Amino acid sequence: MNLIPVSYIKKPQFWYYLLSLLFVATSSYLVVNQPQNHVLFSALPLVLLVVFLAFFSLEKLTLFIVFCTPLAVTLKEMGFKSSVDLSLPTEPLMAGVMILFLLHQLHNGIISKKVFKHPITICILIQLCWTLVTTTTSEMPLISVKFLIARLWFICTAYFICSYIFKDPKNMFRFLWLYIAPLILVIFYTLQGQARHGFDEKSADWIMSPFYNDHTAYAAVIAMFIPVVAGFIFQKQYALHYKIIIAGILALFLIATVYSYTRAAWLSLAAALGILMFLLMKIKFRLLMFTGIIGGLIFVLFQTQITMALQRNNTDSDGDLSENVQSIGNIKTDPSNVERLNRWDCALKMFKQRPIVGWGPGTYMFQYAPFQSPELETVISTNAGTNGNSHSEYLGPLSEQGLFGCISFIAVMLSVYFTGFRLCYTLSDRKTKILVYSVLLGLTTYFVHGFLNNFLDTDKAAVPFWGFIAIILSVDLFHNSEQKKTGL
Repeated sequence: MNLIPVSYIKKPQFWYYLLSLLFVATSSYLVVNQPQNHVLFSALPLVLLVVFLAFFSLEKLTLFIVFCTPLAVTLKEMGFKSSVDLSLPTEPLMAGVMILFLLHQLHNGIISKKVFKHPITICILIQLCWTLVTTTTSEMPLISVKFLIARLWFICTAYFICSYIFKDPKNMFRFLWLYIAPLILVIFYTLQGQARHGFDEKSADWIMSPFYNDHTAYAAVIAMFIPVVAGFIFQKQYALHYKIIIAGILALFLIATVYSYTRAAWLSLAAALGILMFLLMKIKFRLLMFTGIIGGLIFVLFQTQITMALQRNNTDSDGDLSENVQSIGNIKTDPSNVERLNRWDCALKMFKQRPIVGWGPGTYMFQYAPFQSPELETVISTNAGTNGNSHSEYLGPLSEQGLFGCISFIAVMLSVYFTGFRLCYTLSDRKTKILVYSVLLGLTTYFVHGFLNNFLDTDKAAVPFWGFIAIILSVDLFHNSEQKKTGL
């Protein structure tokens, strides 16, 4: 007589319960006898889930990565001393998604040819190609190869795969909410930590660890999502009680931004509000760009007078909120501001030495020390390459990849704005229009923040940045009824 009837063995439920029982039994054994191996074994169900999603649902795996991003922790934050500082679990998963994407693309071309022909994609591909070129001429080839590979898996996951899954408009909203939900948890974690320290500015520098390595990266991401959350309030698809909750989330994000003590984030939100005014007045982006060029020329012509005026500001950023705002223009005694000038000065000197191909992608922090000027060094200056990068998404590529490296990033930005402005003025569907407004303003916060900091080499900022751009691309190609009417 069989202990287990054959009919039971043929049922999927039988194997589910049997495997669950084996897992619980093995886990219990390890807890008692090998506790050091229990944590690794406990991750087995998650690993199996990821493998299952990779083979059967690339869409769900991508959205799972988005959800994990705000909660991901780097090896460095976990105490590991490694030359490769991966963010877990997101970056290994993105590496896998990149490989799957390339295999799918070679086999059946899952990404539409329209995506590759779009101006935004063309600019991104040109930027990637130039990064590859400058990697071959890099002063530190291994560092540059790591930089290029990381940039590839960010773009493959958050731009190309997202442009594929965003053909379903619901996935664009899922992407945003799946990042916002865990970000709320990180904000609560940070604020309760700050509350224990009386919301002082010093604790704001590190209290969000291990999820974000400093307050500027944390604030930059929150600022990106403030326009998005604000946009949800105007979406008719959400009932009143949901809008009240969304308003509460918006208030939480604003409070978190204030208590991050990140002046660049405050500036970026002010700039986004200015762009919103331009959009509401239906001013074309060409006029806005022309105004920016004129403003830049005025700054160049009168930079001496402007610098002298700023040097008369002695307000430091260690006071209350009003003093922090005033200290934005203090380039004389505020250590944070002076250190930025130091990094920018080094980037320009590095560019002058190698204006064509630069020093190599990702190499700035290892090469800038000899270029520091004593009069610009501060108490936070270092020669060890352990305290950050160029603090600019524009000067960083300029020093690492030469003039074309900077131009290629600006080209991506301009292509996004040209497309975004056009959509804002031509879309007839209210829901989609508000979505484009929101992500375009969110990107504005980062493009402005990029003058003062750079975080696109981290998953925390890269996933929403490239994802927002993928939303604008997808709306233009797949959800733009006006474009379909004209046959564009």
